[in-house]
Amino acid sequence: MSTLPDSSSRYSHVRHDDLHRYAADPERGFLPSEDPLRRLPAEFAIWEEIAADLPKLLATQRVRSVLRRLPILDPSSLTWRELDRAMLLLSFLGHGYVWERWRETAQTLIPASVAIPWYQVAQKLGRPPVLSYASYALDNWRRIDEAGPIELGNIALLQNFLGGLDEEWFVAVHIAIEAQAAPALRAMLAAQDAVARGDAPSLEANLRTIHAAIEAMYAILLRMPENCDPYIYFNRVRPYIHGFSETPVVYEGVEAYAGRPQTFYGETGAQSTIVPALDAALGIVHSPDDLRVYLNKMRDYMPVGHRAFLARIESGPSIRAFVQESGDASLRDVYNACVHLVEAFRAKHLEYAAIYIHKQAQHGSYNTTHYGTGGTPFMKYLKKHRDETAQQILARNESGVGDRNVAPEAAPGAP
Repeated sequence: MSTLPDSSSRYSHVRHDDLHRYAADPERGFLPSEDPLRRLPAEFAIWEEIAADLPKLLATQRVRSVLRRLPILDPSSLTWRELDRAMLLLSFLGHGYVWERWRETAQTLIPASVAIPWYQVAQKLGRPPVLSYASYALDNWRRIDEAGPIELGNIALLQNFLGGLDEEWFVAVHIAIEAQAAPALRAMLAAQDAVARGDAPSLEANLRTIHAAIEAMYAILLRMPENCDPYIYFNRVRPYIHGFSETPVVYEGVEAYAGRPQTFYGETGAQSTIVPALDAALGIVHSPDDLRVYLNKMRDYMPVGHRAFLARIESGPSIRAFVQESGDASLRDVYNACVHLVEAFRAKHLEYAAIYIHKQAQHGSYNTTHYGTGGTPFMKYLKKHRDETAQQILARNESGVGDRNVAPEAAPGAP
């Protein structure tokens, strides 16, 4: 692949607090501005102790017996950073309780000791009481060298289900990708500002920044197989991140639910805001399908600020329309290069979905090879969204109809 030449980024019209207002960081993207909290106040020590012991409790199938004896704690005194930590702990405990014996059965009642504070914390954070990507990845890491970068080789998880290299690596790859996305988030705002001012050179510079960020993200994605084995992932990582969409659960003692079983989707990378934001910024559209409906629902599982960022990018102005109308070949080429990398990212994700899930041997009905953690037949729709991304490539003398054959050289991994 021919790498686009370096270009200095122009952010003169984008202040750092433009990202902070969306709970995003100019250097860390959608990762928290401060490293995640590693421990709650002393009165919540019992949560910390059980969560630290969770891998052993799952291995001995003692999670349910331990959590049923847990006292109901009041989280109303927790600060915002502490709420994120509490959401992480309660989500791991709740999923451990439901999926402890996933090969045989799912537990359909979460005890009040977990359910009540979990609901209360979730309400404050504006998310459902279920394990989401924010708790599984965004808030679930520490740096080995606290002065070093947030990157593979310097990231360790704060919380695991069973633990082990494969689980650590699977989540760490996602965290590292999030960190690499930060320049793209800054550049999205700056690019739209350039469109509003009719500043084509600034738009091109920011599209080059977006391209470089996606390229770095893609390079990290390629490393997933290094330390995450498909069999281990399917049988010892994936089972615990399933949600309750196919097996509704009762949150004991939560008055708002009145004893009625609740259905919530499971943790998934679809709850990351990065790819939806790239789609919105580049004008990549997808025709209606079940996955589109599902992805829209995933916004409810994102942190509130990240949803607001996505809505801000979707409100425009349109980068794609400006590039089309400009007739500028250099601008078109860098735009196309960005779209190609998004296509390559989707293609690699599709490949992993086939290897890590679709081709595995299913045991029991609770960890299916045909449906994602959200309950969609993922292979069919992931292929469609990959192909629709490729169709967004702008031809040399066109006004909107894609033509891959005249685009710049494809990114590595693109079909």
